[in-house]
Amino acid sequence: MAENTEDFIRQHAFGNPQLKPDEKREFLGNFRERVALALTIAELNNSKTPAMVTDILRGYPEYRMYLNGKMADSMINQYMKLAIAEHYQFTILVQNGLRVDQKVSMKDFGLVIASPTDKIQKRVTL
Repeated sequence: MAENTEDFIRQHAFGNPQLKPDEKREFLGNFRERVALALTIAELNNSKTPAMVTDILRGYPEYRMYLNGKMADSMINQYMKLAIAEHYQFTILVQNGLRVDQKVSMKDFGLVIASPTDKIQKRVTL
């Protein structure tokens, strides 16, 4: 009974244990093995990127787009409109509740295309 009580206290004090939390934070809630494409915010600022992303959305309809909700609203809107135009599933993620409120940097991932459930069989090749 002491083990169950300790587990109960540990779980409620620290929350449910998570598998690879740093990896999931880096890839906008996804495991690395499920990611087909990850672009940094700096890469999203390139004028050629929207056309490339549109081609990828058309080529990989079974995946989902994840957008970093801490990016500039104009950038979120731009890629959200692309997803809507292509009838592509997307999610905007803002990781609230973190102990440290960090600013988004140009090296952070801004757009991730990943399988929501399975390991990626065919990665996006650029």
